Amino acid sequence: MSEKIRAAITAVGHYVPPDILDNAYFTDVLKLDTSDEWIRTRTGIVERHVLKSGPTSDLAVPAIEMLLKNRGIAADEIDCIVFSTVTPDRMFPPTAVIVQERIGAKHAWGFDIEAACSSFLFALTTGATFIESGRYKKVLVVGADKMTSIVDYTDRNNCILFGDAGACVLLEPTTEDNLGILDSVLRSDGSGEKYLHMEAGGSLHPPSHETVAKKQHYVYQDGKAVFKVAVIGMADVSEEIMKRNNLKSEDVSWLVPHQANQRIIKACAERMGLDMSKVMLNIDHYGNTTSATIPLCLSQWWHEGKLKKGMNIVLASFGAGFTWGATYVKWAY
Repeated sequence: MSEKIRAAITAVGHYVPPDILDNAYFTDVLKLDTSDEWIRTRTGIVERHVLKSGPTSDLAVPAIEMLLKNRGIAADEIDCIVFSTVTPDRMFPPTAVIVQERIGAKHAWGFDIEAACSSFLFALTTGATFIESGRYKKVLVVGADKMTSIVDYTDRNNCILFGDAGACVLLEPTTEDNLGILDSVLRSDGSGEKYLHMEAGGSLHPPSHETVAKKQHYVYQDGKAVFKVAVIGMADVSEEIMKRNNLKSEDVSWLVPHQANQRIIKACAERMGLDMSKVMLNIDHYGNTTSATIPLCLSQWWHEGKLKKGMNIVLASFGAGFTWGATYVKWAY
């Protein structure tokens, strides 16, 4: 009998642009009715990085270059690129294809996945399936978003939340016992569409003078409604994946939550019985970078020497749609 193939994360990379907006920007420059204390208390955010010019691929390419250097491989060794984003460079072609050309991954094919803030987890599971099939040996999974391109900076409730970043992981096959991506629980519920969306820009409401005038190309969010469901959803799937894999709180080395709101993250950790010292938290410096939040945490923690082979890691996210999920990873390198 042949050995079971699993997908293992074998390299990571990330990039955040150098320009920073701190909380004072929203009060002192934009003159919004908010404050540093109000933002910190409700979100946990102190500052966020912004890409002043250029597309989402400008965030992804440096992150991928870091990953390739870390792994010691060339771009033309990559077989497939799964690119998760809600802010593609263009409606088409896929940003994965744009990135493929920019990095010189001439033997790779690629496509985009859009599942709001759950995009990276959905992409990770998709990439892992390609590896498990035995058909591909190196699958690049990227999460990158230029959220500042779809944020209304007169909307004090939403503009404070988002930043820009790109991050990625490389998936390769492993037959080592009980290592790699071991399980995923993914969920969606379309009844949440009305609470978090971008009204225009698609086929429902194509771009027009009217849609631009009505500011329908920006993020719309009913924050209270989303918060209530997100707390329950992210905690539920995290608890479910622990039970499915017989994990107790003491077995979990790290929870890697989507960085949307510090209060949601704390509620999820409490449900899992985890102390916050076991939670990857960087929302204070980066805000919500949507598809990039989870791989950004993984890359940052790996570069700081905090990830070791054999660690049990739970990734969890919640996004528009509604979409949400959790993934169990036993770190492989």
